Amino acid sequence: MSETTVRTNHPSPSRPADRAAAAGAVLTPLGLFTVLVGAALPLIDFFIVNVALPAIDSDLDAGPAMLELIVGGYGVAYAVLLVLGGRLGDTAGRRRLFLIGMAAFGVTSLACGLAPTAWTLVGARVAQGAAAALMLPQVLATIQATTQGPRRARAMSLYGATAGLSMVAGQILGGVLVAADVAGSGWRSVFLVNVPVVVLGLVLAVRAVPETRSDRPASVDVPGTLLLALSLVSLLLPLTEGRATGWPLWTWLSLAVFPFAAAAFYLTERHADRSGRTPLVPPSLLRLESLRRGLVLMVPLSLGFSGFMFVVAVALQQGLRMGPVAAGLALVPMAVAFFAASLAGPRLVGRFGSRVVTAGGLFQGLGILLFLLTVRTDWPDLGLLGLAPAVAVAGLGQGMQLPVLMRMMLSDVPADRAGVGGGVMITAQQSALALGVATLGSLFLALVPGAGMRSALTVTLLVQLGMIALTVLLSLRLPRVLR
Repeated sequence: MSETTVRTNHPSPSRPADRAAAAGAVLTPLGLFTVLVGAALPLIDFFIVNVALPAIDSDLDAGPAMLELIVGGYGVAYAVLLVLGGRLGDTAGRRRLFLIGMAAFGVTSLACGLAPTAWTLVGARVAQGAAAALMLPQVLATIQATTQGPRRARAMSLYGATAGLSMVAGQILGGVLVAADVAGSGWRSVFLVNVPVVVLGLVLAVRAVPETRSDRPASVDVPGTLLLALSLVSLLLPLTEGRATGWPLWTWLSLAVFPFAAAAFYLTERHADRSGRTPLVPPSLLRLESLRRGLVLMVPLSLGFSGFMFVVAVALQQGLRMGPVAAGLALVPMAVAFFAASLAGPRLVGRFGSRVVTAGGLFQGLGILLFLLTVRTDWPDLGLLGLAPAVAVAGLGQGMQLPVLMRMMLSDVPADRAGVGGGVMITAQQSALALGVATLGSLFLALVPGAGMRSALTVTLLVQLGMIALTVLLSLRLPRVLR
């Protein structure tokens, strides 16, 4: 394979790419920490609920379908509005949208924590996902607009590390908070904990995050926004709710709508691009090799990871009768290994390029295989020590993949399209995370009644191994050299 260089954009004052870049605005270490807090919150909240679901079910008499909505409603709203959030930040100012989104995230987290009924919690979760979609795209866009060269590479590596660690830390933190039952709050503390973090983040953001926006702001693409929303909702909602509701007619009708909505979205965006307007997702962005190939790899990578996290949370608590703390602590080796791999990532990339992603896929596959063998051999006497080697190796592989992949995908995106590029990447990731819970989670839960917990877990892990093999093959097509 011939080597292709992945270049990092260096906008200059002579190119009207971005107002902050031209003015020399710089993201300080405190500013970077602040936006990374904003990046961590939405991902932590996607996963923190997994270990709280049994307590929510018991307290609010939610039932399987409602529990799926509590998880899926957040993910669908989040995925649907991410690209729009990026566009609004490019136009109205990324710092302003970051502040608005973070404040709204705090208010909706409070609403989740105080929800008196299951339906109220679902509504608050949907609103929380919408708030996250306003906040998160501004993180990547701010990093792209206010850093260059090695500083951007380090910032992107830290962003990728933050994203991966947040996914694992969410379930660990959720288990600890539910078991701690702070002031009798029980599961509600997994949402209420966001409020003081948001207050701190707002104070820091006002002081340390520079304002940036595109010098060529585009108006909101209403047809594109509506068609993207229809496409994602028609796919994600029935897959999320189908198993729990017995696959009623509306789920099949919704799935039938998806390919037509997706095709209409693509044709509408292409027509807008050719007519000189600025579409929600410019097809020209997908002509960037690094972004296009990275998106194809991001989908199975995120789908398999979120499915694994959901299934493990259920299997450990319901199958092995572990408490929420033990179920969370079982993932600590994964978090530690992920963090170590993330720190080593920039150095490894300098030496081996994108083959780090390939090696990460092999390590992740080895970890899942070890997990599978441990389940087959030791069930139902599995303990934390027995699981530690498998989850540590899997975490090591994830840490070698995700930060590098995210850095590569945005390396060629122009600074004036940073918000849109970041929104597209995170939309693909978030949609795949929601799909992972909907597909692998539904497969696992459908198999449990007839096959038993161990056999259902075995089949699900084998499916994930197939997806990991796909990511390894796709990683061989990534641009070889990263700069």
